[in-house]
Amino acid sequence: MTAPTPSPHPPSRRSRRAVLTGGAVLLGAALAGCADGGAPGSTPSETKAPDGASVVVGAASFPESQVIANLYAGSLRARGFDASVTAGLGTREAYITALRDGKVDLVPDYSGNLLVFLDPKATEKSAGDVTRALAEKTPSGLTVLPAAQAENTDSLVVTAVTAEKYKLASLEDLGRVCGKLALAAPAEFAKRPGGLPGLKETYGCEPKSFTAVEDGGGPQTVNALTSDAVQVADIFSTSPAIDDNGLVALEDTKHNWAAQQVVPVGRTAKMDDAAKAAIAQVQSKLTTADLVDLNRKVSGHNKISPAEAAAEWLKSKGIAK
Repeated sequence: MTAPTPSPHPPSRRSRRAVLTGGAVLLGAALAGCADGGAPGSTPSETKAPDGASVVVGAASFPESQVIANLYAGSLRARGFDASVTAGLGTREAYITALRDGKVDLVPDYSGNLLVFLDPKATEKSAGDVTRALAEKTPSGLTVLPAAQAENTDSLVVTAVTAEKYKLASLEDLGRVCGKLALAAPAEFAKRPGGLPGLKETYGCEPKSFTAVEDGGGPQTVNALTSDAVQVADIFSTSPAIDDNGLVALEDTKHNWAAQQVVPVGRTAKMDDAAKAAIAQVQSKLTTADLVDLNRKVSGHNKISPAEAAAEWLKSKGIAK
């Protein structure tokens, strides 16, 4: 069994929130209609870095963030930037502060959690609503570039046996039988809006019992589920453990959780057309399935580094040699 990748949204990150002040920064209109993310009328080969241009890409302390940071850095290098990666920046508070202080120029983040960090009262849930709200809430000096299709969000997961027994495909299905099933998740799941309170309000789901497991959907959580100690578990959607154990992720049809698409956040002064085009090439091709595969490569038995995994992906997509 492959060990799941550590959570990109661990309890300490999700519960610690601060509001950044400043004016709004609108998403670059030039990116919206360009397949390759370059300036209007340009092609990828035409949009090159200015002489001597450099970009420092930051990453949080978990592998998925470091892989995505290396994807951005590799694409930037392919366009002529002197791009480097600074990993292990810690929580969202730390890496957004590093951006604002100019210690790094670009970081990967997740749309819904970033929005709540910028505005703790935000209620937007759908991908479109979250994107529009981010455009209004992003502080002056920073720019949020367009989101990838790739997403990493909470997901309630059951075994194939449980799914078949109770005919479960969605959280609406779960709501009808929730009182018969035990659920495992981090302790804060019991109180946070998207946890037990949200499940009750949105789906009428009140589990038979709740077990707090503090490994962010890792091996202990997976073992509790596969051993039938619990029948439902909160495991992040890009964890390879879902596929590797034949688990079934239940669809969140009523948006209990906000969209968590991969979004790049950069210093506006550093995000010229060439940089935007390099990042857009990654964003346009990166899928949730890719993240699952990349996480497996950096956390499985034949573990490789985030930089190596990123280099393989970039080459496979024709972005870098």
